[in-house]
Amino acid sequence: MNPEQTPRFFEGSYLGQSARLPKNARLECKICWWIYDPAQGDPVWQIPPGVAFSDLPAHWRCPICDGDADQFMVLQDDA
Repeated sequence: MNPEQTPRFFEGSYLGQSARLPKNARLECKICWWIYDPAQGDPVWQIPPGVAFSDLPAHWRCPICDGDADQFMVLQDDA
């Protein structure tokens, strides 16, 4: 992989490995601070309550700022 294709991750992220996340993990968008809470789902994307972050569709993005799912950080109290 050349440097232009290397994924960029940040401290606090789940490093793109959503399988590592607990099903009830809440994650926060690092761009706009919107929180994905599986207990609430995401009405904008029609994601019902109970859907874990790791089970979101591959095309899912932040409903507020359109940030990619990789831009979300695990909230400390859920780690």
